[in-house]
Amino acid sequence: MSETPEPDANNWSNRSASARDFVQARDVSGGVHLHQAGQRAAQVPRQLPIDVRGFVNRNVELERLDRWLSSDEELDTAAVAVIAGTAGVGKTALAIRCAHRASPRFPDGQLYVNLRGYDPGAPLTADDALGHFLRALEVPASRISADVEAKAGLYRSLVADKRMLIVLDNAATVGQVRPLLPGTSGCRVLITSRSRLPGLVAREGARRVALELLSDTESVALLRAVTVGYRKADNPGDLAELARLCARLPLALRVAAERAAGRPAMPLADLIQDLRDESSLWDALSTEDDDDADAVRAVFAWSYRALPPDAARSFRLLGLHPGAEFSLDAATALIGDTRRHARRLLDTLVGAHLLEDMGSGRYQFHDLMRAYAADQAHHEEPADEQDAALRRVLEWYLRSSIASVDATGSRGGAFRVSPDPFDGEIPRTEFIDHRDAAQWYERERSNLMAATRTAAAAGLNRIAWQIPAVLMEINGSRDPLGGWLAVDSIALDAARRGGDRRGEAVIHWGLGVRNRLGQHLQEAEDHYRNAQALFDELGDQWGVAKSLNGLGLTYLRYYRLHAARVEFERGLTIARELDAPLLVAFLVGNIGDLHFRHGDLAEAERETRKAVATYRQLGNDSEEAFCLTRLAEVLIEQGQFAEARESLQHAMAYAEANDNKLLEGLLLLRQGHLELEENHPESALTSSQHAAVLLRQFGYEGGAAEALQVAGKAYRQLDRLDDAVNFFRQAADAQRKYGDRWHHAVALDSLAEAFSLLGKPDHARQAWNEAQPLLAGIDGPRAARLRLRVDQRLSPGE
Repeated sequence: MSETPEPDANNWSNRSASARDFVQARDVSGGVHLHQAGQRAAQVPRQLPIDVRGFVNRNVELERLDRWLSSDEELDTAAVAVIAGTAGVGKTALAIRCAHRASPRFPDGQLYVNLRGYDPGAPLTADDALGHFLRALEVPASRISADVEAKAGLYRSLVADKRMLIVLDNAATVGQVRPLLPGTSGCRVLITSRSRLPGLVAREGARRVALELLSDTESVALLRAVTVGYRKADNPGDLAELARLCARLPLALRVAAERAAGRPAMPLADLIQDLRDESSLWDALSTEDDDDADAVRAVFAWSYRALPPDAARSFRLLGLHPGAEFSLDAATALIGDTRRHARRLLDTLVGAHLLEDMGSGRYQFHDLMRAYAADQAHHEEPADEQDAALRRVLEWYLRSSIASVDATGSRGGAFRVSPDPFDGEIPRTEFIDHRDAAQWYERERSNLMAATRTAAAAGLNRIAWQIPAVLMEINGSRDPLGGWLAVDSIALDAARRGGDRRGEAVIHWGLGVRNRLGQHLQEAEDHYRNAQALFDELGDQWGVAKSLNGLGLTYLRYYRLHAARVEFERGLTIARELDAPLLVAFLVGNIGDLHFRHGDLAEAERETRKAVATYRQLGNDSEEAFCLTRLAEVLIEQGQFAEARESLQHAMAYAEANDNKLLEGLLLLRQGHLELEENHPESALTSSQHAAVLLRQFGYEGGAAEALQVAGKAYRQLDRLDDAVNFFRQAADAQRKYGDRWHHAVALDSLAEAFSLLGKPDHARQAWNEAQPLLAGIDGPRAARLRLRVDQRLSPGE
């Protein structure tokens, strides 16, 4: 995570204007068109899990859902259906079977997510589910905001004109699913839940399909469907008794049927007696009132005790995994065996219907099964064996995280960590390239967070702070906020408990970055100060310089330019003494940005060019491209339009080659500024429109608001003052919510000038009155000039 002036990776305000508000400007000659948008054909998402083998019964419910899914009435028909019923009653199986049957009617694809509303661990949030869907819709991670409202808005925009089927499995509350509902009825949403979710029925008009227990006849039919081809025809009375012992719940029936199928020579009556004994024992031990749940757990126990010893041990150890879903390698680490043998053991559990194979080397438990497996581990596995298994899988997550960062090609700005020596055998994770590593991070993101929490709870404090510390280099450019802020707080407590001063310093620095991006500036300043003090105590001057750089960036957000300069120059002195050229370049570039904000354009150009030269010498194309964007901004202000265009073209070539949509949005914003200066307002409208779309998708609301300001100036050049007023007002509203005092004041000044030209002096005075206090305390001659102009406009003579 570099500490150059970076765009916000989060949307910190409600949307003040949609990009759709822009008028489509016609292309005109004479513009500076650096970018020609090109799009490849999007892949249609096909996320449905494997269809259920041996599905029988539920014919009435299937027909009802089939009719609903095949309906073409989009306005008069509810777009949401809720399949509700008790645990293990077959809600997911019905939803998946129904979705597979209906998939040809939804040519734009199917989305699926397990919300894990009743899992023993933390349920999946709507925020995480939206991220999952946006990635499936091929939105680059760099364009996914950390704000749930921004994610939901982008998601609804992407599916608005599509016919898609969306399956939301295992929802616990309406709050989990409401942000995941499309805004139009062309899509259909299937939800499964143990709750009846009355809020969705009342507000969204959702249809409800209530699943009851299977009848005796249906239960026997399910047992026959699973065992057919494995056993000779069993006595109908025995099948009915087995169904009764399974409480006529499909989950329990399938587990029981799998065991019966695996023992074709054993009379069913003998298997039934075993299950009766297990049920009696479970009834004696159980203190719960839920008869259905007790029946399911009794069937689990009956099947579990029939496993070979190594498979039974694997089953209970897998119950200790930090997250609900896991890979083959994570399972191998937990079990403490080879990949080949671990895969065979997992296949045994899948065959017994105790574990679900999700494909692509990933597995998961049903939530009831996971709770049962964890319970068996705690009761049957010695404490030291539990601790050893947990340590192995947490070490695997830590070492895999380090490998992923190495594969992404760290830019040299990250803090390195050294894991403690570990004698256990765990799989070694290797990545082909940075894309492979990034995909691994996306798949394992929730598990990595869960691993941090689990390590902290287990007293493995070093692992608990090292996992998030390592991942700062990846999530800093992908999802720096969201759940990571809370995870870093857990990591900080773990470092303190472990007496690890360096760990405490590193996590303080990371919390400084995250809080600064979130506009929590006082918290950011406190964390950077704590990091600086700790690094100084440890004699880590590189860490001190990084902390001073972060403080400078925080003061830039305050527009405390003198304070920012003090910190940047202190950090720069240290970086030069350390002969750390990349860190020097960060600080020099930030000083250039400070000069620009101050209004010292010549100094800003000089420092920014020095940073560009260093990045180029170091071969750091990414930082060079971002720095060229800032150089273009300086050159435009100085009237050096040809050189500004050259800088933008060079940076755009990098952005397009690397699909860096954030950089592309920033470049289009600067291009809009340049087109205004060269009197091409219609081209500026096109550029600012594209910039706003890209920057808002990333969550960079400050940049999107600047794009609105560019559009307002373009309309003013076109003498369309009413449109100019509209966009200046939207820019001011956005900056007010975002908390940028300088740009808020600039937008208000532009709004006031437009009102004056329209002959509305009272409106103009109102805007200047709002701008006046915003400018108080902002350093530099540029702010002083605007402050003087506003004061003059508000003087009695005006």
